[in-house]
Amino acid sequence: MAAAAIMSRRACQTHLPLRFFSSLTLSPAVRSSSATSSSPNLNLDDTEKLYASVPTGDLLSSLGLLYTMAVGPAVDLGMAVMRSPAVMEKRLLRAAVVGVVRRTVYRQFCAGEDAGEVGRRLGRLWESGLRAIVNYGMEDAEDDTASDRNLAGFVKTVEMTAEMPPDSVSFACVKITAICPIPLLERISDLLRWEKKHPSFHLPWKRPSLPILTNFSLLHHPLPAPPPSLTSEEELQLQLAHSRLLTLCKRCAESNLPLLVDAEYASVQPAIEYMTYSAALEFNTTAERRRPIVYGTMQCYLKDAKERLVQAVEAAESAGISIGFKLVRGAYLSRESVLAKSLGVASPIHETIEETHNCYNDCAAFMLERMLKGSASVVLATHNFDSGRAAAAKAEELGIGKGDQRLQFAQLMGMGDGLSLGLRNAGFQVSKYVPFGPVEQVIPYLLRRAQENRGFLSTSTLDRQLIMKELKRRLKVAVIGKQLSE
Repeated sequence: MAAAAIMSRRACQTHLPLRFFSSLTLSPAVRSSSATSSSPNLNLDDTEKLYASVPTGDLLSSLGLLYTMAVGPAVDLGMAVMRSPAVMEKRLLRAAVVGVVRRTVYRQFCAGEDAGEVGRRLGRLWESGLRAIVNYGMEDAEDDTASDRNLAGFVKTVEMTAEMPPDSVSFACVKITAICPIPLLERISDLLRWEKKHPSFHLPWKRPSLPILTNFSLLHHPLPAPPPSLTSEEELQLQLAHSRLLTLCKRCAESNLPLLVDAEYASVQPAIEYMTYSAALEFNTTAERRRPIVYGTMQCYLKDAKERLVQAVEAAESAGISIGFKLVRGAYLSRESVLAKSLGVASPIHETIEETHNCYNDCAAFMLERMLKGSASVVLATHNFDSGRAAAAKAEELGIGKGDQRLQFAQLMGMGDGLSLGLRNAGFQVSKYVPFGPVEQVIPYLLRRAQENRGFLSTSTLDRQLIMKELKRRLKVAVIGKQLSE
């Protein structure tokens, strides 16, 4: 951990060289497709056009890794090794594992270890007509010291974006669990649930916020009455956590760079939404900005997602502020299932993937409709082609301009590239979620990516099919070209 912390601080002290970007320009073809295209259709059939900006070597590398990660036993073995104290606590074995990770999954899903590497990766994205959601790859904080260190990293990330090409970065992002200790978030979440169940229950520390829970939310997390008051130490920790988030929001507001607050697992999510909405009330009121500064995240694999989304948006409208949400399907399937089983209650997650798809599409349509009222902005983070196509068609139907910054599509770096490029070619604003940081620091993130890619949320099959189709096409062209030259 100490080594990772030192590497983290060093990474944050590095700045991007401005000269790196001085010669970068969008190619006419890419600039045209990403900025002026009026095509209403999301089309992935023409792989030559789709992958025109992607070198063959990159396609081969991605294809090999995606095939490997589609093999369950291989993923399980890799995850077991990275989680094994017997391996990771031995210096030589740890170095070997980190080396393999760096050359494989890290290269696929992350932008680099320092600002120089990140700049080069983002430069290539920018040239291809895609933008970046920049994420300093920290997961959970153990205490206030770790929280302060992580905050410094997030702030440095925002400052770093000022040295990147204009408009190449669409968002910064933060995980509340990285700037507030987990036990406190769990404690606050329990108190918020109890307050929802017993409205007369008084929480003297609570700041103004938006509605968080619904009555349905409480069915999945029964709990005994929690101690009614925070200790003086807990109150101080909460004040510090609020202060960290507001410091980051202020820096984003000064840079006019929206901040995405990631969602987490259900045991801490109410506290995360409480802090997010509290910050939104303070920072999403500037009239001259078309977009809010603070965005929350709604996980649509949760049964109460649509109801919570609607009540938050309507409350924001009543409060006279703009509201932004990133819509995702969800990233903690296994954890939520285990928790629900331990509590002896039904899972908070939809029973079928079809129900999750329907919830996501309903939430997307709702947010697009609210955009017309001028009260909402949305980031549609999806790897699902049908959801992307449905949202694109809905935006067309409503007359939402493709250059409207309040509508963004997003996919993870290393996943859903075909969908990203297809949406780009159709003229929409598209970003890749780009984590960065020392390899050892982002291993928890990589473990989650590996877990998701083998679960029911995976869409790597479509990625593999599209890449394979394009590689076959390129091979055929090369063979014909060789024959003609002989």
